[in-house]
Amino acid sequence: MQIAGPLARRLVGHDVLLIGSMVILAGCGLIYEYLLAHYAGRILGAVETAIYAMIGIMIVAMGIGAFLARCIKCPFTGFAWLEVGIGLAGSCSVLVMAGMVGLTYTLPEWLQQIYGLHPSITTDGGFISTLQTLAHYTPFIAGFILGAMIGMEIPLIARVREQIHGQHLMHNTGTIYGADYIGAGIGAAIWVAVCLHIPIMAAAVGTATINLIIGLVFLWRYQGEILRPTRLWVTHAGLAVLLVVLGLNGNDWVLQLNYALFKDTPVYSRVTPYQHLTLTQRKVGQGLPSVLSLYINGRLQFSSNDENIYHSYLVYPALLASARHDEVLVIGGGDGMAVRDILRWNPRRVTLVDLDAGMIALFQGKDPELSDAVRQTILKLNKNSLNDPRVSVVLGDAFIEVEKFVSEGRRFDTVIVDLPDPSHPDLNKLYSDFFYARLKEILSGDGAMVVQSTSPYHAKKAFISIGKTVRSAGYLTEQYHTNVPTFGEWGWTIGTVRGLMASQRIVQVEKMPVADSWVSKEALEAAFIFAPSYFADTDRIEINHLGSHQVYRYHHEAWENADGVFFAQVKD
Repeated sequence: MQIAGPLARRLVGHDVLLIGSMVILAGCGLIYEYLLAHYAGRILGAVETAIYAMIGIMIVAMGIGAFLARCIKCPFTGFAWLEVGIGLAGSCSVLVMAGMVGLTYTLPEWLQQIYGLHPSITTDGGFISTLQTLAHYTPFIAGFILGAMIGMEIPLIARVREQIHGQHLMHNTGTIYGADYIGAGIGAAIWVAVCLHIPIMAAAVGTATINLIIGLVFLWRYQGEILRPTRLWVTHAGLAVLLVVLGLNGNDWVLQLNYALFKDTPVYSRVTPYQHLTLTQRKVGQGLPSVLSLYINGRLQFSSNDENIYHSYLVYPALLASARHDEVLVIGGGDGMAVRDILRWNPRRVTLVDLDAGMIALFQGKDPELSDAVRQTILKLNKNSLNDPRVSVVLGDAFIEVEKFVSEGRRFDTVIVDLPDPSHPDLNKLYSDFFYARLKEILSGDGAMVVQSTSPYHAKKAFISIGKTVRSAGYLTEQYHTNVPTFGEWGWTIGTVRGLMASQRIVQVEKMPVADSWVSKEALEAAFIFAPSYFADTDRIEINHLGSHQVYRYHHEAWENADGVFFAQVKD
C-alpha cells in the first residue's frame, strides 16, 4: 500500500496533465476551425459556401490525421513535434492566405509595369490564372493540413496515457473524447466572446501560443521519453520568437496585404464583430474632389463621386409616394447617406436600425481611429446626418427590432430598406417574404416601402425574386432602375399597401416637393420602364421564403458562376 499510494498519485498527476491538455487543445482546434472558415469567407466572398466547406474539410482532415497517427512510432516525440507544427501552421495560415490573394492582385499590375503594357492589355491568363486558382484553394489546403495535425492529437494523447499506465485502459477513448468535446465547447465560447472582437492575427497568434505552451510543458515533463529533446527545445524557442514577431507585426502585415486588393489608397480599416470596413481615397487631380469609397468585406458599397444618384433613387420615390413623412424607418443605411436625403423632407423623426455599432461610429465621425481629414470628409458627405437630433439610431438585428416595433404598435409613414446585396446567408432573412410582411404591419396604409434590390442585369434572377417576394407579402409592387456609374445599372423594388401604385402616385404629382439635383418627375417615370422581354421568365423565378435562401442562391449564381454577365436574348 505504501508503494501503491505514491504511484497512484503520480498516475493521477499524469492524467490531470494529459486530459487537461486535451481540453485546452480541443478548444484551440475549434478556434482554428472557426478562424480559417471565417477568414476564408471574407477573402473568397462566398461566405456560406466557404465556411461550410472549410468546416467539412477540416473534419475530414481530422479523421485522416487520426489514421495517420498510427504511423508515429514514439507518441511522446510525435506529440511534442505535433504541437510545434500546429502552432506554426495556425499562426501563419491567415498570413499565407492573405499573401496569396494579395499576390494575385498585385502581380498582374507589376507585370504590366515591367513590360510597359497598355492598361487595356490584361495579364490574367496562363500562369496568373493558375495562381488565382491556387489562391482560391489556399484556405482549404491550409485547413486540410491544420485539420490533419489536429486529428493526430487524440490518438497520440491516448497512447501516451496508456504507456504511462503500462496497460490498456478500458475507458481511455471515452475519457479523451469527453475532454475533447468539453474543450471544443469552451473554444466555441471563447471564439464568440473574445476572438470575434480582436484582430484575426491576434486570435491566430494567441491560439498558437497556447499550443506552444502545451508543447513546452509536455516537453519539460516527458523529455526523458522523447528522442533528441534538444532539437525540440531549439524549435520551440524558434517558434516563440516567430510568435512574438507575428504578434507585433502580423496584423499590420495582413492589413497591408488586404490593402493590395484596392486600387485606391486605403485610409481606414476596421474589423468589427460583423464585418470588415475599409475606406479608400483616390486623388483625381485638376481641382476635383477626391473620391472616398466604402468597402464591406472587400465589396464596394458606395463611391462619393456618384453615391448621390443611388441614394436619390432609393429615397425620393418612396417619400414621393407616401402621403406623409413624419415618421420614417430606415433598415440598414449605417453610412447616413439615405438619412441625409430623408432629412431634406423635414420629417419629425427618422429611426435607423443597424446591427453594427462600429459602422455607426464611423459615419458619426466618432471612431478614434479616423484621421481628422477623413472624419471631415465623411461628415461633409452625409451632412452629419447621424448626429441630427431628429435621428434615432437603434443598434440591433433588424429582424428582431421590427418584431419589437410590431408588438409596440409602431407606425411609419415610409420604410426604406438599404441593406447590402444578399451575398451573405445572414442577410437572406431580411430579403424574405416573412420580413416584408412584418414591415407591412408597421407601414401606414397610405405609405410606401422601398428595397434596394441589386442589379437588374448583373443579377437578374435575384432582382426579380426580390420583386416577387415583396408582392407575395401583400404589397402593390413595382420595380425600377437607373444607371449608377460606379455600379452600372441598379434596381429597386417599391410597394404600397393600398390605393394607387407608387408610379401612379408619382405621375399625379404636379410639382416636386423637394428639389433634387439628379431626380426629376420625368426621370422617375422613365425609371419604371424595362425592355419588353425583361420579365418574360418571371414565372420560373422563385419567391424567397424565410429559410429558403433562394435570393442568396440567385445572387451567388449570378456573380460566382456567371461572373455577373447578362445575356440579352435576341428572338427571331
